Amino acid sequence: MAVLAGSSAAEMTRYLQSVGPKPRYDEIRAPEGGLLMVRGRIGGDGAPFNVGEVTVSRAAIRLASGEVGFGYVLGRDREKARLIALCDALIQSEHHRDAVERTILAPIRCRQRAERELKAQQVAATKVEFFTLVRGED
Repeated sequence: MAVLAGSSAAEMTRYLQSVGPKPRYDEIRAPEGGLLMVRGRIGGDGAPFNVGEVTVSRAAIRLASGEVGFGYVLGRDREKARLIALCDALIQSEHHRDAVERTILAPIRCRQRAERELKAQQVAATKVEFFTLVRGED
C-alpha cells in the first residue's frame, strides 16, 4: 500500500493497462474526500494533542470474483484512491497477483528506490566533517 500511495494516478493507470483488461468490479464506497485529525505528542512521550487536520481520499471496491480492495491516500486525489483499491483487490486475486506484482509494484518500487538513492547521494555530498584541535594547554 505504501508503494502505491507513493506513486501517481497516471503512473498506476499506465501500469494497470499493461496487466490486461480490467476485471469487472463494483464500487462498495465511491471515491470520496474527507478530513482526518492528526495527533501528536511532544517529545514522543507527552500527552497527545491535536496537531491539525489533513485531507484524505478513500475508496472501496469489490471484484466480480469477490475480492474486496480498499484505498486510502493523503490529499484530494479520488482517482488515485480508486486505483489503489483496485490494485489491493487484484493482489488478493490468485489470477492477477503475479501480474500486479511484476507489472505494477516492481517498476514503482524500482523508481522509488532510485529516487531515494539519488536523494541520499545528494545529501551525502553536502556532509561536513567537523573536528576540534586540542590546544597545548592543560
